Amino acid sequence: MHESLIPAMPFLAMALAIVAGLVLSWLVRRIVLRLNRKNPELGETSRVARLPLRLALCLVGVRIALAMTTEDVEWRRNVDHLLVIVLIATVAWLAIAMLLIIESIVLTRYRVDVADNRRARRLRTQVILARRIGVALIALVALGSMMLTFPAIQALGAGLLASAGVISIVAGLAAQTSLVNVFAGIQLAFTDAIRVDDVVVVQKEWGRIEEITLTYVVVHIWDDRRLILPSTYFTTTPFENWTRRQSEVMGTVEFDLDWRAPLEEMRAELKKVLAGTELWDERAGVLQITDATAGFVRVRILVSAADSASLFDLRCLIREELVLFLQQEHPTALPHVRLESLPAAAADSVPPGARSGTRRPGKLVAADEPSRHPSDPHDSQLFTGSIEAVQRSRAFSGPGEDVFEDRDKSIAAQN
Repeated sequence: MHESLIPAMPFLAMALAIVAGLVLSWLVRRIVLRLNRKNPELGETSRVARLPLRLALCLVGVRIALAMTTEDVEWRRNVDHLLVIVLIATVAWLAIAMLLIIESIVLTRYRVDVADNRRARRLRTQVILARRIGVALIALVALGSMMLTFPAIQALGAGLLASAGVISIVAGLAAQTSLVNVFAGIQLAFTDAIRVDDVVVVQKEWGRIEEITLTYVVVHIWDDRRLILPSTYFTTTPFENWTRRQSEVMGTVEFDLDWRAPLEEMRAELKKVLAGTELWDERAGVLQITDATAGFVRVRILVSAADSASLFDLRCLIREELVLFLQQEHPTALPHVRLESLPAAAADSVPPGARSGTRRPGKLVAADEPSRHPSDPHDSQLFTGSIEAVQRSRAFSGPGEDVFEDRDKSIAAQN
């Protein structure tokens, strides 16, 4: 070989290695796409791995070319060390890209925009969290591998190995809260307590699970606010999950009406409203009176819907339609407050003795009331009015009862 070409041999070898790496990466991608031609979505998602794959193959080729065309000198060792560090970072990048491809394929196959998506939402939650855990582990391993390429750090690691127990205890105590949240996030992902897109009620707020990470959960509130809670909240605090097994829910609409409320007409109007809307899923539609006290009757309507959003709109619709129905057709059924006063003529006809009365020990008796025997069952009281009642009163009396008896006797003597 001509002597003038010897200095240029490493550069030519590296150029050939780069070309070979590019060609090999193209062939690998074509083969993978051909083997998975039934998955058209793979062609789009595989683009994220194209650049790290090319870079990794080119770096491997450059290292081989330098080893074959140069001697073991100082500058080559430094360049090779740099190439090893870049290669470790590139392999970690490629591994993360592969995780993203796998996640995209799985999430594309199991769609959540269908009616029965409970299994898809569960798998989506687990896949996303598993990908995040994998990315964290890959980054940690790559960083540790880069640091171990330095001889000084290797010696430092050997010296700290003896005190690893103490360091782990200190690190565990320092990161106790963070580690608890991490373990809680892993528990949420694989115990199926909550899933992405679940409808929940937390801290009296209604919303959907928007994101689940290793340390916190994002709840999309119905008014477009975001409630961010630590993962430990969902493992230590009770909460409502409206879509744990199915999305169908039931709800109530209540009215406080007058006793003259037309129940049959209201049932007919309810059936008419339910028949004219698509929000009702035809599982439940009942009108009942659940209470009748304090001058009102409580009418409760129980209805069902396919999901919580439809149920909210259905309840509002029923409430509006029945309020308009009662206002227009049966205004007497609206709540009324009744106050009755005694006429003046009736008040004057009451005998004076009945208004003033005479006092017996323990109760006020009208003047014209006939005296009754203490044992008369029609005049029996719990603690007064009969011998048995007085004995019962003494049996239940507490300390100092004699003082109250003396006081009653003195009051009676004054009267």
